[in-house]
Amino acid sequence: MKKIMIAAFVVILIGVVTGTFYFESASTPPGTNRPTEYSGTQESGQSQPDPLQPIYVQEMIGYSLQRNQLQITYSNGNEWTEVPIEKGTLFEGEYSGNEQELIQNSFILTPERAAFLYADDSSTDSGYGAYGKSIKLIYSLDKGKTWEDAVITEQYPPLRFRKVEFTNKTFGYVIVSGDRTMSQEWTTVYLTDDGGRTWRETAHPGVTRLLYNGGFVDEQTGFLSFGILNPEEPDLHVTLDRGNSWSKAKIEIPETYHKIFVTAEVPFKEEDHLAVYLNQGPNGDYKGGGIKGKFLSSDSGLTWTFSEEVQPDETN
Repeated sequence: MKKIMIAAFVVILIGVVTGTFYFESASTPPGTNRPTEYSGTQESGQSQPDPLQPIYVQEMIGYSLQRNQLQITYSNGNEWTEVPIEKGTLFEGEYSGNEQELIQNSFILTPERAAFLYADDSSTDSGYGAYGKSIKLIYSLDKGKTWEDAVITEQYPPLRFRKVEFTNKTFGYVIVSGDRTMSQEWTTVYLTDDGGRTWRETAHPGVTRLLYNGGFVDEQTGFLSFGILNPEEPDLHVTLDRGNSWSKAKIEIPETYHKIFVTAEVPFKEEDHLAVYLNQGPNGDYKGGGIKGKFLSSDSGLTWTFSEEVQPDETN
């Protein structure tokens, strides 16, 4: 009887040891151990940079200033190309925006061309001494695969207004203003005929009022609109000879709209004539302040006559 009890005890002991070993083996997958598993969990938990969010200018085409770097996309944000330029140079001068978006009109981003105006330190003394920076245009004609850097002017006083545009593959213009003192500043227009590689300065318009806007409708005809502080009438200047000379356009405003339509926007081609919208300026309150006057010209912008009132959503 005693031998039977001892035998039973031995069998039970063997069963306990075997069961414990089997349980431990099943709890740990082959080829792993607890320290390694913990280390892997820590690594996978490391934060990754947030994906870039495009600011769209066209369908599929946009840019980003995230991570303190200008980047562009032509694929809805799936692929990005870095523009070889320092972000800060895009906002040089008199600018107080949040720098989360590019300055309006200071860049071009289309399937055919990516171009960005910027200013950086110049080593050339051209009259301003240490006052001012070079104005340049960095551009690409192959969606950012290669970049060219063009000097528009070696030195210019601190920028306020800036605009770049091309009317075709070769002809483009840059309009800038700077050196503002109260309600006076200097305005300059530059033109290119070789797609942006070289630029020439046009004649000065002879106006020192603050610039509102400007542009060219073709290679010969361009406009500059002045007056942004409490304007009482439009001040539109026109060139018909590629900026070699400028003259003030005559705008015939009906008595009903005197001191109402006070600021000229950039004229544009419409059928066989030119058209321009006159807005109410910063303090307009006629019919809510958004109504504009449409004026037409049949002599390339030298004289303008009233056509009609236009709702704001018709001019966008």
